[in-house]
Amino acid sequence: MESIQIQSENARDSVEEMINPGQLETNPDRNGSMSQEIDRAEEGHVDKQASESAEFSSIEIQPEKRELLHPEDDGQVLEEKYREDISQSTSSVPEESGPDSHGLNNVNDDVKILQPHTQLPRPEAPPGLSSSDGAVSFQRSRSLSVDMPSIGKLIRERSNSLSSAIVRRLSSLKESDNNSSNNADDSKKGPNSGDVTEFSLSGLKVVVKVKSDLQLKGRISFFSRSNCRDCTAVRRFFCEKGLKFIEINIDVYPQREKELIERTGSSSVPQIFFNEKLFGGLVALNSLRNSGGFDKRLKEMLGSKCPDDAPAPPVYGFDDTEDEQTDEMIGIVRVLRQRLPIQDRLMKMKIVKNCFSGSEMVEVLIQHLDCGRRKAVDIGKQLARKHFINHVFGENDFEDGNHFYRFLEHEPFIPKCFNFRGSVNDCEPKPAAMIGQRLTKIMSAILESYSSLDRQHVDYVGISNSEEFRRYVNLARELHRVNFVALSENEKLAFFLNLYNAMVIHAVIRIGCPEGVMDRRFFFSDYLYVVGGQPYSLNTINHGILRKNRRAPYTIVKPFGTGDKRLELSLAKLNPLVHFGLCNGTRSSPTVRFFSPQGVEAELKCATREFFQAGGMEVDLEKRTVYLTRIIKWCNVDFGNEKEILKWILNYSDATKAGLLTHLLGDGGPVHIVYQDYDWSLNS
Repeated sequence: MESIQIQSENARDSVEEMINPGQLETNPDRNGSMSQEIDRAEEGHVDKQASESAEFSSIEIQPEKRELLHPEDDGQVLEEKYREDISQSTSSVPEESGPDSHGLNNVNDDVKILQPHTQLPRPEAPPGLSSSDGAVSFQRSRSLSVDMPSIGKLIRERSNSLSSAIVRRLSSLKESDNNSSNNADDSKKGPNSGDVTEFSLSGLKVVVKVKSDLQLKGRISFFSRSNCRDCTAVRRFFCEKGLKFIEINIDVYPQREKELIERTGSSSVPQIFFNEKLFGGLVALNSLRNSGGFDKRLKEMLGSKCPDDAPAPPVYGFDDTEDEQTDEMIGIVRVLRQRLPIQDRLMKMKIVKNCFSGSEMVEVLIQHLDCGRRKAVDIGKQLARKHFINHVFGENDFEDGNHFYRFLEHEPFIPKCFNFRGSVNDCEPKPAAMIGQRLTKIMSAILESYSSLDRQHVDYVGISNSEEFRRYVNLARELHRVNFVALSENEKLAFFLNLYNAMVIHAVIRIGCPEGVMDRRFFFSDYLYVVGGQPYSLNTINHGILRKNRRAPYTIVKPFGTGDKRLELSLAKLNPLVHFGLCNGTRSSPTVRFFSPQGVEAELKCATREFFQAGGMEVDLEKRTVYLTRIIKWCNVDFGNEKEILKWILNYSDATKAGLLTHLLGDGGPVHIVYQDYDWSLNS
């Protein structure tokens, strides 16, 4: 409406400049019929006496503001609207005496518009006006608002176009697939029908897996052992074929070995079963695969439903009938738990919770066993050696008098231990070597089934849902009062290396991968196991046991203080190779593996060599720079100075990197060492 008012004033001013006084000023309008009616209404006013022209010219015409109608309104309604406006404007003009004043009755006469002189510049039409055939007409002004698409509309349009492109592509693939299948002979249909087709659409990768035509009703199962190459080959073959199978690892389920001997006559593995029928081992599988008759034989043997006499899959706890031997001292411990006055005490200006004195325990033993005081003290020492009780400050095993002790389940660190589930394991403590061997077999079986071939990626979700992991959690309870007596140096090294790697897998499943600095602190320092009656975190195992009680990076306190009983388990000699046998669940750490006590040294060297050859060390000959893993920077005191570090790495590098590094060290020039960024993301 404002734009029409401005254009009307501009048009009126331009016409007043072109015509002489006394002539009629005619305002152009967008409707031609309306302009003619205005001209006829004012015709009498032009033919009136000349004396009245001056008076009329002094009248100022105020263009009225008119309401804009929508462009889609009917034309007749628009014309009637403007007729009413014209009648109102003419009635507002002051009337003269007589009916013919201003000549308003001669509305049917024509009015001629005088054109400006030809020498004068012709005025340009204002914006919104267009002339055709000498007639001036208004063009309705558009709204000043701009109709721009919103963000949501734009996203919907893009998503619709992308979806339609994907549908078209899938349809074309399906049509081409159908055409190729129709034209191909039945003899050409083989195991490649289940391949994966990949294609890219505007940066989007779509993977389509064709469903296999092989329909099996039966079940494939095979017996295996941990760290068996033939079993690994069988497992890999079934995975490549996309066949579902059940693996029965007799190292994880030792009671199933008897069933294996009854079915096959020997304990050798692998042994493959199709339903209840024995197929054979790796040799039989390779011969049938090379002859091309595997699929046919598979359909024949698995065409029917699996009977009940086939090897049963491992079930939660039902096939583990191993009897645990109860500790001979458990009867005495139960009596002490009921009769001792367990309460909070004040000792050395500290409040010690849930404790009892040595004299109180001796009195209860004398009354219960009807024995002398000396024998009661000896029984108390046996309970301390078996980790049923501990001194509140770790000063002695057990003594009669005003010394305070507490049961293992009342220790303040117990709620933080993730291998403690409500109660202490009261079974007879087993040797650490036996538990370590079983731990190695179970965790090796887990990695073989739930990790990549190079052990770079681990399926933590699959591990958490597996029966093998449940067996490991049960085994971890046996660490409460494990016996470390008569443990050799290599057995100790392998035991704590394997315990560290197993705890990392358990920690990732329970609390997740550490993302920030505070999360890493909790992950490495506050995630605890109770082992042999003492708390162990990842830091205490790494820096206290394996690194011979050395300070962790960016700390000023050693893991074990003076008098700590865990110092007895520290290694006698520091081996820098242990850094490359520990996996903390990140992408920049060494690959996860488990070691045997007999070959732990050779296995550590192999792990170190694989780590440096896989990117732990890079050499830039032009810049004379060696890029090393940040693990060496964190624990540089274990490797020596920079020159000694480079010479030591030569023993574990491949031929190419060793040659470049030898050239840099031999020409006498400076060698720069840059430490690589550490990737803390999860190796899943």
